[in-house]
Amino acid sequence: GMLRWTLHKRIDQNPRTSCVLARILVKELERAERGDLRHYIIPLLHTLMYTLIQAPCVPDELCARVYDFCKRLLTLPKPFCTVGLDYASRLQVERRAPGTLYQRMVISEQSLPSAPFPFQARIFVFADPELLPEAICKALATDTEAARVSQSRRGCMSCVVTHALQAALGDTCDSRGLGARLQALPPGDVERWFQQVVAAVEGAGGSDRGQHTARLERIYRGLLGSLPAGNAPQEGLQGTPLPNPNISFHLWTEEEQLWKELVLFLRPLSQSCEPECPGQELEPTEMQEMQQMQEMLAGCGCCGRQSRFSVLSTDSGIERDLPAQEEPGIKKKPSPLDSVAFLQAGSAVPGGKPPGKPPGRAGMPPEPAAPLQRLHTARVVLLGDDRLLGRLAQAFHSLRKREARRVFLTPRLDLQFYHIPVVVPGQPQAAGPEGLCEVAGYLGRADPWYESNINTLCHMIPKLATMPPSPSRALVTDPFLTDVIAYYARMGTQPVCFQVHSVKMLFQDPAQDPAEDVFLTELLTQVQDSPSHRELSTTKRKSSLDGPGMDLTVTCRRVVLSDRQKELALSLRSTGLLMKAIPAEEAEGLGCLTVTITEIIRTSNLAGRSFSAVANRFRTRSIKIRSPEQRPFTVRLDKDSRRTYRDVIGLEVSPCLEPSYCLQKTRTTRCSPQETEDVGLVKYLPKSLLLPINTFAGVI
Repeated sequence: GMLRWTLHKRIDQNPRTSCVLARILVKELERAERGDLRHYIIPLLHTLMYTLIQAPCVPDELCARVYDFCKRLLTLPKPFCTVGLDYASRLQVERRAPGTLYQRMVISEQSLPSAPFPFQARIFVFADPELLPEAICKALATDTEAARVSQSRRGCMSCVVTHALQAALGDTCDSRGLGARLQALPPGDVERWFQQVVAAVEGAGGSDRGQHTARLERIYRGLLGSLPAGNAPQEGLQGTPLPNPNISFHLWTEEEQLWKELVLFLRPLSQSCEPECPGQELEPTEMQEMQQMQEMLAGCGCCGRQSRFSVLSTDSGIERDLPAQEEPGIKKKPSPLDSVAFLQAGSAVPGGKPPGKPPGRAGMPPEPAAPLQRLHTARVVLLGDDRLLGRLAQAFHSLRKREARRVFLTPRLDLQFYHIPVVVPGQPQAAGPEGLCEVAGYLGRADPWYESNINTLCHMIPKLATMPPSPSRALVTDPFLTDVIAYYARMGTQPVCFQVHSVKMLFQDPAQDPAEDVFLTELLTQVQDSPSHRELSTTKRKSSLDGPGMDLTVTCRRVVLSDRQKELALSLRSTGLLMKAIPAEEAEGLGCLTVTITEIIRTSNLAGRSFSAVANRFRTRSIKIRSPEQRPFTVRLDKDSRRTYRDVIGLEVSPCLEPSYCLQKTRTTRCSPQETEDVGLVKYLPKSLLLPINTFAGVI
């Protein structure tokens, strides 16, 4: 990871070496292909693509070699064919209009105004202040803030203009004179030339490379005046480093903080209820809900700000424009079109269409609504260990339930999750070789490039944060950690999906309602200490006869070879059990729980009774546990002591269902009670709730 970072920094400092490096990487890729060294292919390909994006100018024949290599990857299994298809489509666009990938990346990451490419992306870094020391949180906040203030909107526009002209004109472009000219222009003129360049690059879809070069040469001449493109001084190409992406650092202190930040990203408080682009108009009901969201978020503590905003009225004063009210005693059946639109949007399937708008005039059929585009991309980076990912699973489940009831974010926002493990020295670690970083350990085994670039940071981040500040630290514009986060968010596009599990707990007090929760990594149960002296004496007397622990009944469907399931019912005495959702070996899948029950075995001999502990281990997808003697035990979720339940006498664990599936299943069952299997539209919905965490290659 450090070598990769050093390599790309040298390209920024000496851009003339980019083509030489790209040719070396292509040769290494072709060599790995000939030798069938597949584990080298994806790391080399990611390094090569990042180099091509950074390079000021790349010959077309070199892009063609990389494009042909990516096409050959389509014959290999996943994830090679997936990564190859992604990069082949990008290179096809880059060959037609050089500089497109750089331009689109900067426009989206900096939220620059652009009608031809109206996409926006932001990186949200979340950390739990109760799990990370204050020094680490302050250092991370300082680094991200320094990276943000080190660049300006005008500077980013100038970078786009310079890179696009250099990519199209090559050595004939006077990079130094171009930079001086852009520096001398007022901000309004820089934006005008920026818009011309963006329109020329994005409008090159139906033309060849020669026509695209001619268009940009006219812009170049108009920008520099009378100096022809061929009379540039022979100083070589000047590098235009990728600006730091828009990274915001957040201390996760509220349960709904993730959802609030996503809503604010999609609709900032300073923005009225106007559509962000043509074709993205909100329905009156959506506009009213958006106003309610903004009223709730206006003074929320998680944003660190309070704003005033105007409320746009949607009441026209005309009776026919009022929403139709349901008549008493008559239940309206929703149209199939509305149901399909809800399902497509609520199940997070790309390409879903919103319901059609109500007719504008009586007697006129409604016009079909244009499909919503996901113009916003939120890249959420979780900086911590498995306990933080457990909170993420809770927040993600809550968000999906909210979207099932009223879809808003799903059709408009592309939500992606990333994970950077942090191990704090001195903190107690969980049992096992990977301790509190089981998810990161699994991702590292599945993707070696993730292991090299991300897992190596788990011990490095606390050391970087505790280093004494240098006098020039405030002037550093490219700190190592910020660059690694940017590289991970830009190139990590292949998700690994983890099954979220739900747990329902019954308590000793009959008046207490059952509790439901979700977990991602593990569930631990232990015998609870008896609170009263009477129960304590009874427990001691029973333990002397039957051994330590308590009696349990376990019912599950055990997963055996060939993924078959076998019914299993046990009655045993145990001191506790551990359910792990992250497999310790690569051969085991992510859909099962590995259950380890510590069983107490009593043996009698001449010396008297003796007790021994035996670990029973099996795999299952769902399990039920009861305490016949009503003796309570504790339940801890995701290794987090803050998520500990006491006085539990029974629990049920099963894969968590997708909330949109549950909602539609309930509707189908209500209409057809005799149907037990999934019928109709329900069978096309994803059934299980999966939490995707992006890596560079997925699972190799």
